[in-house]
Amino acid sequence: MFKKFLSALVVSSLWLSGAAMAQTKQIKVGVIFDMSGPLAAGGSNASYLGTKYAIDLINERGGVEGHKIVPIYVDAQSKTEVAINETERLLNQEKVDVIMGVFSSAQCVPMAQRVDQAKKFMWANVCVSSAVFKDKNLRNVFRAQVHSDQMGEASCRFLGENSKTKLGKELKDLKVAIIYEDGPYGAGVASGNDLVCKQLGMQVVLKEGYAATSPDLSPLVTKLRRAKPDVILHTGYNPDITLFLRQAKEQGLKWDALIGHGAGHGQFDKLFATFKDDANLIMNVDPVAAQLLDAKTLKPGMGALTAEMIKRYKAEVKGDEIPTHVSMGFNQTWILLSDVMPRAIKKYGGYDPESLRKAAIETDIPEGGTIQGYGVKFFPPGHPMAGQNERSTPVVHQYSGNDTFVVWPKAIKSRDPVMPLPKGNSYAN
Repeated sequence: MFKKFLSALVVSSLWLSGAAMAQTKQIKVGVIFDMSGPLAAGGSNASYLGTKYAIDLINERGGVEGHKIVPIYVDAQSKTEVAINETERLLNQEKVDVIMGVFSSAQCVPMAQRVDQAKKFMWANVCVSSAVFKDKNLRNVFRAQVHSDQMGEASCRFLGENSKTKLGKELKDLKVAIIYEDGPYGAGVASGNDLVCKQLGMQVVLKEGYAATSPDLSPLVTKLRRAKPDVILHTGYNPDITLFLRQAKEQGLKWDALIGHGAGHGQFDKLFATFKDDANLIMNVDPVAAQLLDAKTLKPGMGALTAEMIKRYKAEVKGDEIPTHVSMGFNQTWILLSDVMPRAIKKYGGYDPESLRKAAIETDIPEGGTIQGYGVKFFPPGHPMAGQNERSTPVVHQYSGNDTFVVWPKAIKSRDPVMPLPKGNSYAN
């Protein structure tokens, strides 16, 4: 009897030990977004929520190869120095296995270099500046998100296809102004705008940057009034966009079309709350909001993921407008946790930086394989954009009331763009 009892005790102890070990199989992820300060309402908080929903859903489904994802959420407070300090703390004190998140490109550029120099692993969810990767030869930093060069190009390509039919102007006669916040994000998009619009033959009548924290943009508005552009290409965050639109209306600045590029222009609910109908028909270049795609064109299961994301967002925020930043946060997190991490664990034996790096390089998701439609394949080591997704692509949205439409590219557009602004709009020529 004693032997049987002892044997049972040993078996029970082994089982309990195994269960305890299973419970301690965890992957610590440091997630940095701006949950306070001006960037929070400009898209960062929505990005954080999308990221959180993906992590929660993965854990509810058993984690990654039996490992629970343990997120440590950090508020960068819309300050670059806070983001960098928190990155150091997460790596050195919290001993996280992965750094993820970041909305602001001004934070993303130095963070990526710090993480790579520390030989740790970073997965960038939302920041778009091409300067994060361009000629940096980063080894352990990856981004499935679009980059600013693509966004700057997209608005010009869109104008190239619609100037004659919608505005009645040949490209050589189309006058374009490029205005932007002068950080890495705005400057990167503006550089793409300037290059491609000129290549297509448009007249760039003004290109000017400004500090996103500027308390007064009326001198810029005055310059725009003198330049008389048909189209304004604008890249900024939430407070500066609001300031620009308010001062433009006060000074009587007019245009045929205004095209934004992500960040504050991706938060139409905030713009509409301030400007009401005057915010209608603004256009925005961004990765597509997943709910705007036809799920039948995507890999099986993607539509269900989008529906789950929307359900959780609406339950938490109590609103119907789903910013594209929610899709960005969710999609990038899902790619890491459902594709890269499982391969790292199964094929390379763990989730250390080298295993994750090797697994990321092998990622090969075809078009339609993510909730935002684009595929994922990273530029290899030695490429000028090593670590950036070469298959990512933005779209042009247009807002109208509570609805958002895809108006470019033609293959997936849900309606034709409305240009020029109709009479009655405060900004209409």
